[in-house]
Amino acid sequence: MSYTFVVYFQDCIFTSIMKHFICLLLSALCFHAVLPAQVVLVKNGKPSGRIVLTSGDSVDTEAARLLQDFAERITGAKLLIQKTDQIKKNDIVISNDGYNKNVQKDKLSEDGFRVVHNNHTLQVVTGGGKGSIYAIVSLLERYCGVSYWGENEYSLTQTSTLQIPVVDFTEIPSFRYRQSQNYAMATDSVYRNWMRLKTPGELFAGNLWVHTFDFLLPSAVYGDAHPEYYSYFNGRRHPGKASQWCLSNPEVLEIVTLRLDSVFKAHPDKHIISVSQNDGNYTFCQCEKCKAVDDYEGAHSGSLIHFMNKLAERFPDKEISTLAYLYSMKPPRHVKPAKNVNIMLCSIDCDREVTLKENASGRAFAEALEGWSAITENIFVWDYGINFDNYLVPFPNFHVLGENMRLFHKNNTSMHFSQIASSRGGDFAELRTWLVSKLMWNVNRNEDSLIQIFLNGYYGNAAPYLYQYIKLMEGALLGSGKRLWIYDSPVSHKAGMLKPSLMRRYNALFNQAEAAVAADPVLLKRVWRTRLPLQYSGLDIARTEKDMRVDDINRKLDLFEERVKLFSVPTLNERRNSPLDYCALYRTRYMPSGKQTIPVANITFSVAPSEKYATMGGELTDGLYGGMTFAEGWVGWLGTDAGLILDLGSEKEFTGIHADFLHQLGAWILVPSNVTYSISSDGNDYKTLQSIDHPEDRNPQVKFIDLSYTGNKPIKARYIKVDITGIKTCPHWHYGVGHPCWFFIDEIWIQK
Repeated sequence: MSYTFVVYFQDCIFTSIMKHFICLLLSALCFHAVLPAQVVLVKNGKPSGRIVLTSGDSVDTEAARLLQDFAERITGAKLLIQKTDQIKKNDIVISNDGYNKNVQKDKLSEDGFRVVHNNHTLQVVTGGGKGSIYAIVSLLERYCGVSYWGENEYSLTQTSTLQIPVVDFTEIPSFRYRQSQNYAMATDSVYRNWMRLKTPGELFAGNLWVHTFDFLLPSAVYGDAHPEYYSYFNGRRHPGKASQWCLSNPEVLEIVTLRLDSVFKAHPDKHIISVSQNDGNYTFCQCEKCKAVDDYEGAHSGSLIHFMNKLAERFPDKEISTLAYLYSMKPPRHVKPAKNVNIMLCSIDCDREVTLKENASGRAFAEALEGWSAITENIFVWDYGINFDNYLVPFPNFHVLGENMRLFHKNNTSMHFSQIASSRGGDFAELRTWLVSKLMWNVNRNEDSLIQIFLNGYYGNAAPYLYQYIKLMEGALLGSGKRLWIYDSPVSHKAGMLKPSLMRRYNALFNQAEAAVAADPVLLKRVWRTRLPLQYSGLDIARTEKDMRVDDINRKLDLFEERVKLFSVPTLNERRNSPLDYCALYRTRYMPSGKQTIPVANITFSVAPSEKYATMGGELTDGLYGGMTFAEGWVGWLGTDAGLILDLGSEKEFTGIHADFLHQLGAWILVPSNVTYSISSDGNDYKTLQSIDHPEDRNPQVKFIDLSYTGNKPIKARYIKVDITGIKTCPHWHYGVGHPCWFFIDEIWIQK
């Protein structure tokens, strides 16, 4: 009901008393017209309404407790939660079974909900799932002034009266399953629900959701006795923990069927399971039967989908999820996935500086997505917005997130995992999860507007400077023409978005941000934490410069170490390398050491480095050590041994020969099994100094391995021969099983 009043005041016809009477009348009419329609939960610090449950549903109960908790934080009053069919004025009724049969709910999908005012009460009806929890979150955000940002980080305005106006709104999520990452998921019980995120364990039977082949057909059980169950390529079978299956072998189908049946029986409340290839590329089976299917289908997913359809037929009331990943990304030409086969399509090979349709790698993925969309409506997209090698490095990809998600949604994607670098201390870790959670719930929201909402709410007066920083770096990335990818290094961008002139501007903006919130310790620490990736990038770039300013770097290193301790930053990368270890390593590996070395006049190779590294011999003796990313500073050999001869120019006395190798299993980089050093005065006759064996190392952490000769007394030679025996082929336990592996050397130096 609304009222319109037109009042004409002419000269002094109305006295001040009359004017006052008119004002009182208007106020009374407005109060009568609006206030009774509102649902008043708390009035003057005392409860006026209740939270009513019409069933014992556990999700509804959790929703009720969430509302009760935040109502008390806002007003100090604790609302009663009551299970009853007797509804009173000012009640909020949370019900999956529909308290009011006139409230339409049949069009609501899982997790969707409708909140509607009805006869001086508020009713929440849902389509199941966690709809009632998400409805309460929306009520608190929309009408109670509550915003939740990060780990136990929220904002609200305390008041003695809490009331909800007349509302009727419906929300249906863009994706039925929404997954992302944040350190708060493990520490804050409210956070995950507020972000409307789910975890694989909630949905997938036995928490089996990716890379499950070895769990379902364990190579430790079947590998030796039945190598025929595993992939055939390069002339033989390759059983192993990371192997793929021979999908045309009927015995594999029978064993896997029994395994699935046992898992489903152990988890009767779950209806989906992942039957998906092990991690790694190029390891698919190429036996005669599998190859014939793949050739006919025009894709390596052909044999995979034929196999999954057979499984799906045996479990018609269940869902079989499988990966379309690396070699299996492209859809088959003829066969269509059964309705209960879920395709988990992964964008792992795509660069991130522009949206998926704007570069070649992204267009290949988009083409695959559209191809799958033409043959199935059951697609799960796993998208990567992460730098696996460097969590604490700027990753300016906010501008691509919304458009990419709208592409997924348009092409039958109903489930989505947005994998982002949201570990503690990661680049805008809190903003990233908040932003992708909002977009996964509603892909039509504008990401730039959302970013500004978050920045203002989370950083206060520092927000304008951080927004400028985000936009400046985004433009610098695009202007540089450099790729942004999931194994990036700050060093790769030191002539682009992280060049010195831009780094000065970024730091100036952070200085302004810190000054703007200097009086608020909570906001100031948030800005400090957000600055860590910029500090780390500056340090990592500095180690590649020969004119290092030692005093300045020491000061910056001390501050970075102090801050990662303050914020308990656990890791720099996917391999769990500690930032504190990095600081210690920096001081011993990258800072000038004062060591006495003999310069190398020339290097010749008996086996040249591979591919783009073939002309990079000078990097081996430039005095600069490579970092944890193989993309800069390192010289590599693929699938081979190597030999090189160092010419010192003339006979020199020395006491040691030092060689530095990279251990990075995730990039198929394995330290050689042996290094042998020999010396010669004339370059013809060589005498062996030492042969050094290196044991197999399955540790996933990135490491630098020094395989060096150190003598008890000086020796004299002009030529030093270094013979390196590589692993050559990834072993059975590695996910590159049966394929060539790398070894990388960075620095070789001769100790006086």
